Amino acid sequence: MFFAKLSDFPKASPLVAAVCAGLFVLSGCSTTPAPDKTATWSPNKIYAEAKDEASSGAYDKAIPLYEKLEGRAAGTPLAQQAQLDKAYAQYKGAEQAQALATLNRFIKLHPASPAMDYALYLKGLVNFNDNLGLFGFISRQDLSERDQNAAKESFESFKELVARFPDSRYAPDSRLRMNYIVNSLAQSEVHVARYYYSRGAYVAAINRAQSAIADYRDVPALEEATFILYKSYDALGMTELRDDMRRILEKSYPQSQYMSKGFRTAENPWYKFW
Repeated sequence: MFFAKLSDFPKASPLVAAVCAGLFVLSGCSTTPAPDKTATWSPNKIYAEAKDEASSGAYDKAIPLYEKLEGRAAGTPLAQQAQLDKAYAQYKGAEQAQALATLNRFIKLHPASPAMDYALYLKGLVNFNDNLGLFGFISRQDLSERDQNAAKESFESFKELVARFPDSRYAPDSRLRMNYIVNSLAQSEVHVARYYYSRGAYVAAINRAQSAIADYRDVPALEEATFILYKSYDALGMTELRDDMRRILEKSYPQSQYMSKGFRTAENPWYKFW
């Protein structure tokens, strides 16, 4: 068995040794923490600086300032305000998971806070997130086509706000968003039914359309659900059920454009009423 000895390897040149030594020094210097410029600041100054950064859209700079303020002013109303403002900055900075974690912590630690209605409202907004962004615009993605778990979480936050604080300044908007979410959830079912219909899976389309009609009331999506039933029964040659659906459409939706124009196009999605 052969074991190499250190003396068997060539010695490093003076240049290599000097470079290695320099790298060692630099790596040691990199671990030196930068001085905390807020060390001598008052809580009010930290808060003012954080607000300025947030107002200019520099949420990545505002968030650590709010975190410092939480610790510096612990146990005071200012610390609570910093926590809420941090959650908002995280929300605006597209850090949704962090924003929700901050809000859940606030709700747990301060159940009697006078700002509880705002905390619930902001939590609802974080989950609501109806901004599809660039790629959603390019693909013409319908809001109802996305995962609906966040929408359900959003609904629960708005629902709790309205139940606990019916006179809150955030209650009217919360009620509007709740209606929108219900429409979205119903439309999600109809979207699946439409997909099945487009693939020729008419029985599956009927089942999903019937599910939407059974689970939701007085939402725009039910008009299309009824139309899908009409079209599916027609495709299956079930003429009596088809004619029943046609009568329901004509009676319940006398101005329905589905009968004259068919399914909505991507340029005319259901959710544009918001």
